[in-house]
Amino acid sequence: MTRRPPVRRRRTRRPSRRRQQQQTMSGGLLLAAGAVIWLVVTVVHWLLVHWWVLLAAAVLAVLGGIGWWQQRARRVQWERAQVRALRYGLAQLDVLAHRQFEYAIRDLMRRDGCTDAVQVGGQGDLGADVKATDPLGRRWVIQCKHRRAGERGSAVGTPDLQVLNGTGRPVHKADVVVMVTNGRITRPGRDFARQQRLHLVDRAVLGAWAAGARPLWELLPALPPPRRHSAQS
Repeated sequence: MTRRPPVRRRRTRRPSRRRQQQQTMSGGLLLAAGAVIWLVVTVVHWLLVHWWVLLAAAVLAVLGGIGWWQQRARRVQWERAQVRALRYGLAQLDVLAHRQFEYAIRDLMRRDGCTDAVQVGGQGDLGADVKATDPLGRRWVIQCKHRRAGERGSAVGTPDLQVLNGTGRPVHKADVVVMVTNGRITRPGRDFARQQRLHLVDRAVLGAWAAGARPLWELLPALPPPRRHSAQS
């Protein structure tokens, strides 16, 4: 009697765990999307019924925007008034650190109408501590030499002016190249500056400029012509 070989049962493939996770995630996303759609429809319907809420919110937003703009305008006007009223006495400038002195010169240029005046002094400044453009379009490059002892400190001499002269126009493309100090400038330095068309602001000129209301270009002689006309010209 022959025996029949055992019949192999086919194994049913069960869905993999990864597929189950994907199906679960898809179902969750569908439920979330449905909930979001339901919520949006509900909110829109509520707003259509209560339209006055939208109107009130719009009015409040407009009033808030107007209030913010007025506050900003008042702040800008106050800052401009503070700048226009800026004054320094020589005693105030003498006690500043060198970097603070540079910022004071920048602020005085801004007071005079150079809205783009910036302090750039530091390592690798190539002779420029302050840069600015005056209302007549002229580009200013200023080097600052602060002396704690004021006029009793060491005088600014020809070597300092040679550095400024070598970079002011060729490197920084300045129309007006200025040396500012709260101290003294030597006679040879003054002669060199005159030959090279450099402008000097010594202690006397600095005192008149910082404590007064006239812009620096009204205190310096032989400036280059304006690049553009202004309302003041």
